[in-house]
Amino acid sequence: MKRNRYFIYCRKSSEAEDRQVLSIESQIRELTNLAKKLDLPIIDVLTESKSAKAPGRKTFNEMVQRIYRREASGIICWKLDRLARNPIDGGQISWMLQQGVIKHIITAERSYLPEDNVLLMNVEFGMANQFLRDLSINTKRGMKAKVEKGWLPGVAPLGYLNNKYRDKGEKDIIRDPERFPLIRKMWDLMLTGNYSPPKIAEIANKEWGFRTRKFRKQGGKPLSRSTIYKIFTDPFYCGMIRYNGQLYPGKHDPMVTVEEFDRVQFLLGKKGKPRPKTHEFPFRGMIRCGECGCHITAEEKHKLTKLGIHHYVYYHCTKRKQGIECSQPSIRQEELERQIKEELSKISIDEDFKNLALKYLGKVHDEEAKDRASIEKSLHKTYEDTQKQLDNLTDLRVKEMITDKEYLDHKNRLLIKKERLKEKIDDTEHRADKWLELSERTFTFACYARYWFENGSLEEKNTILQAIGSNFILKDRKLFIDLKNPWLIIKKGLEEVGSEKSRLELSQRLASSEVEPALASVSSAWLPGLDSNQEDSTSKCRQTNWWVYFLVEDPSERIDYAG
Repeated sequence: MKRNRYFIYCRKSSEAEDRQVLSIESQIRELTNLAKKLDLPIIDVLTESKSAKAPGRKTFNEMVQRIYRREASGIICWKLDRLARNPIDGGQISWMLQQGVIKHIITAERSYLPEDNVLLMNVEFGMANQFLRDLSINTKRGMKAKVEKGWLPGVAPLGYLNNKYRDKGEKDIIRDPERFPLIRKMWDLMLTGNYSPPKIAEIANKEWGFRTRKFRKQGGKPLSRSTIYKIFTDPFYCGMIRYNGQLYPGKHDPMVTVEEFDRVQFLLGKKGKPRPKTHEFPFRGMIRCGECGCHITAEEKHKLTKLGIHHYVYYHCTKRKQGIECSQPSIRQEELERQIKEELSKISIDEDFKNLALKYLGKVHDEEAKDRASIEKSLHKTYEDTQKQLDNLTDLRVKEMITDKEYLDHKNRLLIKKERLKEKIDDTEHRADKWLELSERTFTFACYARYWFENGSLEEKNTILQAIGSNFILKDRKLFIDLKNPWLIIKKGLEEVGSEKSRLELSQRLASSEVEPALASVSSAWLPGLDSNQEDSTSKCRQTNWWVYFLVEDPSERIDYAG
């Protein structure tokens, strides 16, 4: 009689289902000793590190095919659940045993033969499958409970760490001191609108030496293209947790505000995949033609003369709109920059005036703080009303008065609104100080913007132009700019209070009793607009990679300021 030949099959999953199972090495050792003890011929030892909760294990399927080819007729494994934890694989093994294709299955506890009652094997396979189903339900329940508490289950995103020093079930997520500031700088670069995600990843990898966390004894890797897009689209970074299609408020420290997150989503949708650039031109793609509406592009020209080769940069309309013959001429970059500097001059103030204005603002900013209590009270009421709407929405869903889709749509909108209100409430306490800080940035920019533009790099020129205006139109070699607030307010204010400004510029000759009324006259034209409009433009300066320069007594001595 021909003896059965056997495969030793060992499997270990890295998931929670197998925490109490022997390692693969231990299984091989125990099963090899068992085969020697029973004097069983072993054809091959097959190992696999994969969950059996679903069909599709490569080594298991190869073993089945080899048994059909009669390379072996028996299997030695630690337990039946090593062979299968799903009804498809379990049914296949059971059917092969009944048909005699498999003639013998041996485990550490018992043997299974074709003539045995199949009920016991089916019960064991069923118990293995039910164990996985129960484990899945309990795991999902635990994960949802953790999300509802405000903590992300699983591995924290880049820039954060799972706090391994807390007790099981209470582990929170903290900042990664090494990567958190670098990823925040990536968001800052993206918020400027001047960089694509692949370019930011390149800067992070090559210039900053960024590497991901070490994982399973593997060293950190450079930031990949897919990972940088994942960072910029994950609401976790603005304090929200996306789980099963729903958004939940998180308790971790947000890296960006909801407004900043929304702006990046807009930039990603608007810019799409950026095209590679062979030359760097500061204003290309920002300006539109005033005749046909096409973008203004730029190109380099070289002219050979007796004195050598001269290099020129010209800006001109792309003239790509069909059916329209655009007649607009080109313009030299030097002339374009001259017009921008002329526009910057219209919002410029001198350093003496800036210092006097900030001194006066320091006196009046305490009055703004008096509104804090009433504003905070109003925000808290709106926050509570939003929470009541969320509670009512849950009641409507329980009573089946709205569908799941309507419930999720309304819930996500209310959660975002609630998170924005929370940011405003947290911000209210420091509102007065923030108002003064923004005023200082605004007047500092107005004082030194022209100098920065004249002495800055191409990238800095681009950023300054974007900071002061929008809707750039070039027509008949003339650049038209829609100034943003607060620069438009400053421009109008300088025109309206020119005489008072002149008095303040000569403030050294004024008595102290005359300075404050003059400042009040100037400030009354600006403060109402500055208070509500200065944040967007000044924060843009803070978010760029060229930073804001605070100039001391000598304009050539610049101090790097990272916001």
